[in-house]
Amino acid sequence: MSQQHTIAGSCLCGSVRFEIRPPSTAFRYCHCTRCQKATGAAHAANMFLPQGQFQWLAGEALVKRFDLPGAKRFAVSFCTQCGTRMPHKIPGTENMLIPAGVLDAAPDLKPDGSIFWGSKAAWYVETTALPKFEEYGK
Repeated sequence: MSQQHTIAGSCLCGSVRFEIRPPSTAFRYCHCTRCQKATGAAHAANMFLPQGQFQWLAGEALVKRFDLPGAKRFAVSFCTQCGTRMPHKIPGTENMLIPAGVLDAAPDLKPDGSIFWGSKAAWYVETTALPKFEEYGK
């Protein structure tokens, strides 16, 4: 993949590296209970793009994938060294899911919607309603 017009991504320990070539097709917050479990957060922040616009640069052998039994499309991939969620091919499609937080630069899209809103965590509070701090809060 050409270095021009690409966005790099990596895991927390730097052992796994990849790049994507925009344009991405979507960027969504997913509030489903599966994504809550997989991320330990109120929602996942996932980008999507065709598989041909994705390339591993290093550490692909360190990526482990878990396909949830009985799920049509749900899977989680992660670095076996540090546990960081990593991109994976979406079962039954030719698209890749890219966890937005593992990109090393700003993506080409901003989130365009929230899916599975009816499943959002009961404790979820819109971030606009919360105070903001530059570092650790009080």
